[in-house]
Amino acid sequence: MSRVLVAGVDASTQSCKVRVTDAATGELVRFGQAKHPDGSVVNPEHWWRAFQEAASQAGGLDDVSAIAVGGQQHGMVALDEHGRVIRDAMLWNDTSSAPQAEALIDELGAAPAADGEPEDPHQRGIERWVKAVGSSPVASYTLTKIKWVAQHEPANAARIAAVCLPHDWLSWRIAGFGPVQPGENAHLDALFTDRSDASGTLYFDAASNTYRRDLLALGLQPDDACTPGAAATEHAERIVLPHVLGPNQVAPVNADPSIAGAQVPGGCIIAPGGGDNAMASLGLGMTVGDVSVSLGTSGVAAAISEQPVYDLSGSVSGFADCTGHFLPLACTINASRILDAARAMLDVDYDELTTLALDSHPGAGGMTLVPYFDGERTPNRPDATATLSGMTLRNTERRNVARAFVEGLLCSQRDCMELIRSLGAQIDRILLIGGGAKSMAVRTLAPCILGMDVSCPATDEYVAIGAARQAAWVLSGVDDAPDWPISIDGVQTGAPTPQVYEAYVQARG
Repeated sequence: MSRVLVAGVDASTQSCKVRVTDAATGELVRFGQAKHPDGSVVNPEHWWRAFQEAASQAGGLDDVSAIAVGGQQHGMVALDEHGRVIRDAMLWNDTSSAPQAEALIDELGAAPAADGEPEDPHQRGIERWVKAVGSSPVASYTLTKIKWVAQHEPANAARIAAVCLPHDWLSWRIAGFGPVQPGENAHLDALFTDRSDASGTLYFDAASNTYRRDLLALGLQPDDACTPGAAATEHAERIVLPHVLGPNQVAPVNADPSIAGAQVPGGCIIAPGGGDNAMASLGLGMTVGDVSVSLGTSGVAAAISEQPVYDLSGSVSGFADCTGHFLPLACTINASRILDAARAMLDVDYDELTTLALDSHPGAGGMTLVPYFDGERTPNRPDATATLSGMTLRNTERRNVARAFVEGLLCSQRDCMELIRSLGAQIDRILLIGGGAKSMAVRTLAPCILGMDVSCPATDEYVAIGAARQAAWVLSGVDDAPDWPISIDGVQTGAPTPQVYEAYVQARG
């Protein structure tokens, strides 16, 4: 019998990747990739063309029985009543809405303090947002971008008939929907999403699985009033928001046969999809007790938790995952580029940086790097710069500088892990992934700094794998996701060096 195929789509910031996969084994069958344009504001039509090109490179999707899309979180795609994109999508990495994020915090914190709440209105606002939706506003989140449009482009805001995220919009297009002529039905009600991506909007409560249209109205309010007016409230009630599907729930619409499933009896079903971090955790096979540390341009520590996590400081985002659990996540702005800074400073390549770092000793002879080169998000210090402290005439050697940079990178991720652990999330296994994880210096020192053994999965496209795994899960109709093997390059062990992290904590203050 011929094998059953599913497709996982990774619509990331940089590119679209399509992985055609054996539904039973998880084996890669075909693969395609196409670049997305650079920038933090993008016309979504570029994503559609990239998907089509990647699907073509992957040999087409006519024989695919199910498809799922994992996408970059938070990006705002605003549609008018005809299904047309009103303005270019503002992506997660667009910081234009930072003032709107602060305003939303202050608006929710303006009402007098209740028992146990902080006296400071701003801190009170942070706590109220966390209790409402699991996270506090920063410029990445969708609602801050909606408020930016309401304040800067009121004519565009008035036209909004639906708001969705990049993965929602791409799934809707795969189902055959898109812009229509006046008088035709755009089928905005066919938009769907999942808990993981919805939990990054600031107007969805993943603990109760409900949209908070009162908070959406706050974003649609063009001024900084603490209570939205009647017009904003009515608009928020009228806007179509994607239907939130359960983890293994089939979408109410199939893929358009011209896009996928033309050769499959009954057509190609569409799975809920999800946000990129949640899809990566599904691709890694993470379960409760696992934490992934991803070292890309940014650093992301994410754990699987059975219960919602509420960090009243706002440092840890209380997202949902793709399995019905939760995904507490802490992010640093600085990660793998810390190694690039060390290479530039010492004029070495990656291998030479590793040799130098491993020739030094724990603590880098007393040097400590606090690596906030581009400011920092965790902790929230947007105006900070990096510092290299503890230098003396005896310890200022190239090998100690190299070691301090690697230790600083890992200590910043230890900060994220400790925040997540302090909120009650169980951490039994660490999975180290991302471009920065390819460094042997990072791999060797990770268990020493992080305080426990570290598993290093083989380099792979885990968002696309997670999406394919979800597609196979939905296709199977069973309660649990398929158990696909994950290739582990090795498990790094090492003697813990708590004194290094303690010195780092003192240096960063």
